[in-house]
Formats: sequence, C-alpha cells, structure tokens
Amino acid sequence: MPEGDAVRRTARLLDRGLSGQDLVRSDFRVPQLATVDLGGGTVVATVPRGKHLLTRIDHRTGEWTLHTHLKMEGSWRVMEAGRRWPKPGHQARVVLRTATTEAVGFLLGVVELVRREREQDLLAHLGPDLLGADWDEDEALRRLLAEPDVPLFEAIRDQRKVAGVGTIYAAETSFLAGVHPMRAVGEVPDLRRMLARTRELMDAEWAMKGRMWVYGRRACRRCGGTVTVLRVGPAGEERPAYLCANCQR
Repeated sequence: MPEGDAVRRTARLLDRGLSGQDLVRSDFRVPQLATVDLGGGTVVATVPRGKHLLTRIDHRTGEWTLHTHLKMEGSWRVMEAGRRWPKPGHQARVVLRTATTEAVGFLLGVVELVRREREQDLLAHLGPDLLGADWDEDEALRRLLAEPDVPLFEAIRDQRKVAGVGTIYAAETSFLAGVHPMRAVGEVPDLRRMLARTRELMDAEWAMKGRMWVYGRRACRRCGGTVTVLRVGPAGEERPAYLCANCQR
C-alpha cells in the first residue's frame, strides 16, 4: 500500500492535471455510482489526507467530493486526452476527462462520492496527518501513548493514531532510531524525535528515492548484517517488519 508521500505526489499530479478545468466526461465504473454524471462540473482541487485522496468537484447538482483510496493495487494516471491508457480498460474504476486531460483511476480500493459538507465525516477516524499543514505532534503522541503496550511497528502504522505511515517508514524510522520494531511504543526513547524524523523523511520522499537502510534489503546498508523480516499482524493481514538485529537491539 502506498505511503503518505506517494499519495501526496498523486494528489499533486491530479491537481495539476485537472484543477480549474471543466469536465466533459465522467465515468464511475463502480456499481453504486454507475448512473452518476458530473460532466459539466468544474474540478476545484485534489488534496491528500493521510493515504486518502479528495477530489473536489463543483457541479450544477451541488458541491461534491470524490473520495478515493489506492489500497494495495490502485493507481491514478493523468495523460493527454485521447491518448491510449497504460493499463487495461477493465481495470478502470474512475474516468475524469477535460478538454485537454484525462485522469483514470485503476483498481482503486475505495471510490465514494459525497456532498462536500460530509467530507470530514469520511475521515473523522484518522489521526493527525504526518504530512498535513495542520500536523499536530502532541495529539499524535497522545494517541500513540494511549496504548503503550502496542508494538511500535503496529502503533505507528495505525491510521487512527498517525495518518500516512506505512510499512516502509515504520521500518526505516525504527532503524534510524535504533529501536526494535516490536518494542512497546510506550518504551521507545524520544518518540517525539522519531516522529519528527519520520515526517522529515516522508517530506523528502525518501522511500521513492530508493535509499532504504533495511526495507526490502537482504543486508543492512549500515553494518552489512543480515536483515530479518518479521510477519506482523492478524492472520491474512500480516505486514513485513524489516530490521537489523545488530543495529536494533
């Protein structure tokens, strides 16, 4: 599942490609929205919230927000109108076309259309957005430490506590802090500093530049030791927690 920085990049791509333009075509290829037509509407903006995307569209029928989530396999592609799609048509879930641009959402995990005033109801469960302009470090710490016995790897990936962090940054920032990912979050020294470091790395889009120390690696980039991979989470929903036993005792 994409991390918050990848979702932010997608939001910027959609924003640049569509915002301020009128839709000449909309096609929602999910059963609950199959009859909806927002053609003639104006795309106002696309903004990220954690791992969620909110595309705001003003239409004669009202002010709408298209809520999408990439989940594991989803992606958005923005291209010149009329160009051949890079993926098969049967994978498309949303098509938004202007006179010059076409944005296609493939294999999206969530597609919802709500009145703008209900936008925040969709995301009320989320914790502070690590990359948001309204990032609230104190509130994030409060939520994390409310359950001090939860392993760090699970706590920091819980979107109800901190929005935007996934398996890559959970592994990388645990490594940089020298903390075993299964250590109880309440026992992590200087958790505030760790959150600040995570935000710094995500803002620099560290993961997308392929600079990982342990994630996806066989050997630790620092000491050369073998990287261990733990499978963490409920059965069927496990996620890989990468660590170096030498550097994260």
